[in-house]
Amino acid sequence: MHPNPAFRGAAADFNLDFARQQGFGMLAVAGDGAPLISHIPFVLNAAGDVADFHLVRSNPIVALAKGGAHARLAVQGPHSYISPDWYGIGDQVPTWNYIAVHLVGEIALRPEEELRDLLDLQSEAYEKRLAPKTPWTSDKMTDGVMERMMRQIMPCRMQISEVHGTWKLSQNKPEAARLSAAGQVDAFGMGQEIALLSALMRGAV
Repeated sequence: MHPNPAFRGAAADFNLDFARQQGFGMLAVAGDGAPLISHIPFVLNAAGDVADFHLVRSNPIVALAKGGAHARLAVQGPHSYISPDWYGIGDQVPTWNYIAVHLVGEIALRPEEELRDLLDLQSEAYEKRLAPKTPWTSDKMTDGVMERMMRQIMPCRMQISEVHGTWKLSQNKPEAARLSAAGQVDAFGMGQEIALLSALMRGAV
């Protein structure tokens, strides 16, 4: 996470709301060699202290989670390169604006009998965002198919103990320079969800 306190002022609830809306992140766990990373959808509870997800049984993180493991779930938001020319002031250098929230805590496997409820919880959370589409439910599956597919995955849970957020949106620049750069991000930005990034730069969280 960026060390500059100008980019670290978002409240925990704000960071948690962002992570909840994104619903997808990189789960990192320390192994014997390089850290193990899995890209996972997850559901964050209302209190923001529990993230539920599932992993394929063959994922090496599953073996570590059997006894409990310390982990970090990194949730990335929109990002883009920022040219020094976009500020309209001198003596600036290239940088990259971005949003990232890290959830830190202990992960563990859950009882397998909880898997169906977890999957239904996840699909319900995501399907709600597609309204007015009629939500998909697992009841639409042919008898036996869902059960066969569930044999390949394991329910998991992270108990969240720390929340860290970086909202690097040019807050350390004069307002006119920040707004000028936001306009250039609209026109020329490179990265993800450029329109959202420029809007957040204008609001300067």
